[in-house]
Amino acid sequence: MKLKTFGFGLGSALMIVAGTAMGSSDTPQVSDVMSRSGFILENGLAIPPFDAEKGRKLFAAKGCVVCHSVNGIGGEDAPEFAADYMDYPMNAFEFAARMWRGAEAMVMMQQEELGGQIELTGEELAAIIAFLHDEEEQKKFSQADIPHDIEELMHGAEEEEGDGGEDHQEAEEHPEGDAGPTGHDQPDEHK
Repeated sequence: MKLKTFGFGLGSALMIVAGTAMGSSDTPQVSDVMSRSGFILENGLAIPPFDAEKGRKLFAAKGCVVCHSVNGIGGEDAPEFAADYMDYPMNAFEFAARMWRGAEAMVMMQQEELGGQIELTGEELAAIIAFLHDEEEQKKFSQADIPHDIEELMHGAEEEEGDGGEDHQEAEEHPEGDAGPTGHDQPDEHK
């Protein structure tokens, strides 16, 4: 991946990104090309590409869809990730921080549902975050995006829950409050 280097500092970049998110006409904006290709700040920090199309594919292929849904497609064990639930403007680092705060519960669910922890690079996480905040790209998400092996995991989990076995008993022993089974708070409303 080749990133472009720009001669502005972190403060300038944050003002540009904030201006883009808020739609300010007085603030320079980061172009779609820069957003999708990534760039390097003059202090050496790399901003990865935010490629929503790649994120749509990764959301399914990495197994996020087993627990989370978009367009009513996916699991129900964790919050729905419809773009309407996302903050606007949205700080991608805050989104990652929220994931970090729920990491222990998410890893346990990943091990239970997928047989192991999902491994993501920074670029992959940026792409998934871009997808989760792109209403137009979310409209393209369908069952066809879900790889066969992930589809099998999803249906296997549904069959286990429907058989009245251990998962059903555990759900009765631990009723849900405001947080879903992964410990994540359900989205209240736009902030």
